Amino acid sequence: MAKSKVTAKFQVTIPREVRERVGMRPGELVEVEAGQKGEVIIKRFGKSKVSLGTLIGQRTSKRHIPVKELEEAVESR
Repeated sequence: MAKSKVTAKFQVTIPREVRERVGMRPGELVEVEAGQKGEVIIKRFGKSKVSLGTLIGQRTSKRHIPVKELEEAVESR
């Protein structure tokens, strides 16, 4: 099991063996949450299969999602 020390600024380095095992790259976002027994849980966000050009509106998406479906998904969160 890899270990890492918390710095004075409460920063933690993800050990090399873990980064390499999961293929993590600089700049990726992670989600950090507190577990019920005092543990710290770090979750990696899934990678998007949609190109950046599509996300920012420069290209059209091949997948059409009705606005009503999007609104329902947002409201259920």
